[in-house]
Amino acid sequence: MSGETDLIKLYSARILALAADIPHLDRLSAPDATVKRRAPLCGSTVTVDVNIQDGQITAFGQDVKACALGQASASVVGSAILGATRAQVETARDQLVAMLKQDGPPPDAPFDGLEILIPARDYKNRHASIRLALEATLEAMTLAEQANCA
Repeated sequence: MSGETDLIKLYSARILALAADIPHLDRLSAPDATVKRRAPLCGSTVTVDVNIQDGQITAFGQDVKACALGQASASVVGSAILGATRAQVETARDQLVAMLKQDGPPPDAPFDGLEILIPARDYKNRHASIRLALEATLEAMTLAEQANCA
């Protein structure tokens, strides 16, 4: 019974509210790069479109088909992503992984809203879904930067 109670606590009202209000759900009509990432264990997917100028994300779109935790993560990322640099996204990704796997602190601002997902530490089967938005964004930034250098 305690496992069921813990799972109910995991899906807090705040996580469900974030999952219901994901920013930037409109895909970009002319992105610099698009990346679709899938979490193999649960099948969650996130597709990200980015436009980059002077090393910062200037436009962002996402299509999120994920569990409530993956949706909440995409919501936080979408709220903070405009103006972000590669270094900020890489740091947020690394800090999110450390938060989930090594009991590290939440990511730094502007991605500090990912703190809401600390209760998911014990649910390793959800970690990949939670990481999707940042990982797809980072990969899209890489592709956009490569295309702009070509």
